[in-house]
Amino acid sequence: MEETKVQVIMKKEEDDAEVEIWKYVFGFTNMAVVKCAVELGIAEAVEEKGSPITLNELASALKCDPSLLQRIMRFLIHLKFFKEVPTSQGSMAFQQTPLSRRLMRHGQNNMAAFILLESSPVMLAPWHSLGTRVLANGTSAFDNAHGKDVWSYAAADAAHSKLINDAMACDTRLALRAIIEGCPEVFDGIETLVDIGGNDGTTLRTLTKAFPRIRGINFDLPHVVCVAEKCHGVEHVGGDMFDGVPEADAAIIKWVLHDWGDDECIKILKNCKEAITKDKGKVIIVEAIIEEDDEEDNKFKSVRLMLDMVMMAHTNKGKERSLKEWDYVLRQKRI
Repeated sequence: MEETKVQVIMKKEEDDAEVEIWKYVFGFTNMAVVKCAVELGIAEAVEEKGSPITLNELASALKCDPSLLQRIMRFLIHLKFFKEVPTSQGSMAFQQTPLSRRLMRHGQNNMAAFILLESSPVMLAPWHSLGTRVLANGTSAFDNAHGKDVWSYAAADAAHSKLINDAMACDTRLALRAIIEGCPEVFDGIETLVDIGGNDGTTLRTLTKAFPRIRGINFDLPHVVCVAEKCHGVEHVGGDMFDGVPEADAAIIKWVLHDWGDDECIKILKNCKEAITKDKGKVIIVEAIIEEDDEEDNKFKSVRLMLDMVMMAHTNKGKERSLKEWDYVLRQKRI
């Protein structure tokens, strides 16, 4: 009886594997089709209509071949980006979903720029060197693909630098809304706040609007802040966080430390500690945490693990950290 149960389980695993493997053979398809939807502006066209839009109406709005567009939309509906609903004339039409609205280039929850960044040829190329990265034990996949690290590449390529800044602004809008609504007390007593690696200043524009008493200092590399949009209450300062950090009551550092190894993180945090006021100073760190418990049921677990692979492909020593790894970094910072 036990042997029969084992055989049934093994057969099911074989059957599942026979289907599952195709997701990885053609795994690039999802990203490519979603990128296509962003570039064509499908979500914007559906939104502009204000009601469900037929295939011919959508093709006319986008100046697309209806037969090719129908195949794209069929795939996007399968991925649950759009819904198909009947019209009063008996035909079918496409309707927006919360997921499809994230493909729009504007809007509170849009992720279009992030999709365009990660699907760009520049960011895709290092993935082809991931095996070399592992075997070489430290040779950057990005360096291998482009001959320089991601920061040097962005400094020399204004268009790619803007793509990075726009993508980071997508995440910032989502993360800060959760922080402001969930733990606003973090900003109590803060009058000056420096954002380390603040990109285009989206973080401080959002925080100074929510907490008008705060004066912000957006600190990033000179080529980044020189094109940042001016904003009341926010000063843009260029520099290198490894050399020093502008003085303020507190510092916020979001999605920066995961780009670096432990030694670099410790150096950055020590510079932050030296820059903040001694009495009420604090360093606010916004990062993902890799759960070490395999039984942990968290809807974002796969995102965190994928992000760790992104760090391996795109940075020299960056990684997502567990609580134990963060504890090590933060304890060393106190030295």
